[in-house]
Amino acid sequence: MTIAPDKTYDAVVIGGGPAGLQAALTLGRMRRDVVAFDSSEYRNASARHMHNAVTNDGTSPEDFRTAARAELAAYDTVETCEAKVTEVVPEGDLWSVRVDAAPGGGSLRVRAKNVVLATGLRDTLPDTPGLADLWGDVVAQCPYCHGYELKGRHVAILGSGPHAGRVSMLLARIADRITVLADGEDLEGETRELLARNGVDVREEPVTGVHRHGEGAVVSFADGPDEEIGGMFVTTSSFAQAAPFAEQLGLAMLPSGCIRTDELGRTSRDGIYAAGDLAHLASLPMPLASVVTATSAGLLAATAVDQDLVDAAIADPAPAMA
Repeated sequence: MTIAPDKTYDAVVIGGGPAGLQAALTLGRMRRDVVAFDSSEYRNASARHMHNAVTNDGTSPEDFRTAARAELAAYDTVETCEAKVTEVVPEGDLWSVRVDAAPGGGSLRVRAKNVVLATGLRDTLPDTPGLADLWGDVVAQCPYCHGYELKGRHVAILGSGPHAGRVSMLLARIADRITVLADGEDLEGETRELLARNGVDVREEPVTGVHRHGEGAVVSFADGPDEEIGGMFVTTSSFAQAAPFAEQLGLAMLPSGCIRTDELGRTSRDGIYAAGDLAHLASLPMPLASVVTATSAGLLAATAVDQDLVDAAIADPAPAMA
């Protein structure tokens, strides 16, 4: 594609995952001029399959993105570009978006009336040796996305907080056996009672490593025998914004580290919208991270962009007639 630096787009979409792709599609269907930038960096890059996404259950994330890009190509007002955006700053009533590694090399700036942030989050895992190599495959975080494939197997839960008890209950109808790995930390009394009441095993020794074994993994400890498992869920990971735009723009944030939005993805700054797991409502403790919710958020944010452009045209009809 050829980006038009002198053109003012109705919207720039930053992020090429489900939220960004859906936002671009929705805007394209309303014949809005939109350019979508994809840095080729994805939170689910290590996952081989997506799950719990109707009509796409078992689809690889790359196949999903390829199909979505092919659909976007049918819309003549949508441009897509594999390039990394590094800065978003105000420029009068518009937004100036700096794009590095643009087609042809170098960098350029694109102007837009609105910006949809769909850059996602970056996971920070415990420093357990070998854990990162299995992330998104044998090791996961969401039982709704990755639990069913472990049915009838021995599943470990890494973490000693209250969330370990809740995850064990979520997996109770799926796993044949569940072991909580406290990793040298003390389990709270209520959590310990819940686990004991539901027949969940507990290993309190520090975990010294995890490595792939067949279709599952083997967990080693500072003391005691290894545990062979079919899969593992991590309850102690944290995450951060994958891109710098929330800080650059001074957006209102939530305790989770995510951008605060309203029901339609509007942020605390006019003309800036956020969709996907980088943002959520203040009424939620954390983002509901899944392909389906990200896609839905992309649609809602794009709808808000379109509706706000309509409202602006109603308030000042002359530009809309030009």
